[in-house]
Amino acid sequence: MPASRSLIAPTSNPLLERALVDKLARRAEAAGSLGELVPLAVRLGLMQNTLKPRFRDPQLVVFAADHGMAVDDIDPVSRHQTSEQVRQLLGGQLPLSVFARIQHIGLTVVDCGVADDIAAHERLLMRKIAHGTRNARVTGAMTPEQAHAAMRAGMEIGDSLRGNMLVCAGIGVGSHFSAALVLSRLADAPLRDLLASGPAMDPDTLDRLVALAQAVHTRHRDLHEPVQLLAAFGGFEVAMMVGVMLVAASKRHMLMIDGMAACAALMLASRIASPITDYCVFCRSHPHRGLDNALHLFRASALLELGLNSMDGTGATLAWPLVRSAAALLTEVADGEEAGPSRPAPMPEAPAPNGG
Repeated sequence: MPASRSLIAPTSNPLLERALVDKLARRAEAAGSLGELVPLAVRLGLMQNTLKPRFRDPQLVVFAADHGMAVDDIDPVSRHQTSEQVRQLLGGQLPLSVFARIQHIGLTVVDCGVADDIAAHERLLMRKIAHGTRNARVTGAMTPEQAHAAMRAGMEIGDSLRGNMLVCAGIGVGSHFSAALVLSRLADAPLRDLLASGPAMDPDTLDRLVALAQAVHTRHRDLHEPVQLLAAFGGFEVAMMVGVMLVAASKRHMLMIDGMAACAALMLASRIASPITDYCVFCRSHPHRGLDNALHLFRASALLELGLNSMDGTGATLAWPLVRSAAALLTEVADGEEAGPSRPAPMPEAPAPNGG
């Protein structure tokens, strides 16, 4: 997918960054220190290439898929099947649904590869590649053709979405394990660091998961190219998020990354177009220690630390007011202040040297 590489522009713009910092400094003169809102507001201005970043029609897309490795009991804490999670989400039975609604965030669920069939719903997109991936311990989770098909489906979804802000989240039994496999290989990160949920995790359970993951890595040890690794480890939800992220960033839209699967998709997308991380802010819906280490791979931290243990995407919906507030520092004009331009003035030309 080399074409995507040139379509995503880096956000670096020293002139605009200086103008944004100066504008926020004037706000602080009247209001006091604005703390961590300042670097966030600067990033938003750079993403949209303007002194007045504005958001419209924010979207939350939850990508759902099952994983063939679930038969190896890789997700012992999962309380519900993936299909049941999707039904509850669409039926407004989960906090994520409520938070998205009250924050006026459009919610869409994508069936990328759920093992069961799900009844039609106005907020459900049917993009099923297969009824779950295969067991990566035995063979490739996907064929290369399926991986490419899933990425193309994600690109089509990204191209059709309204608005200029996208929350990406993935769900599915086995999704965290699959994402850890992808992240570990791409970033050369220890599997144990990504699979450990916290101090309370049973050591025998962790040892078993690490041994299983190492066996999967060993089976696919000769693969190195990102899409090959994606096909080997799965899953369909990760592949579709890669496509949607690439398209969103090419339009200079902000991406809110929530959860392990979304981090794996972003790592893959960054191997295709490295500037994509310029358009990301990170959120969390779980206290999982492995997610701490996944965020560290991007030198990032979550916008809010609320101690949630909910469906991926929940943390992003709660962090959204913080993002809007940071943008408002730049777009909402204080009393007595001129609105000012949307772009910084060009730098004055240097005076000619003496004798020139």
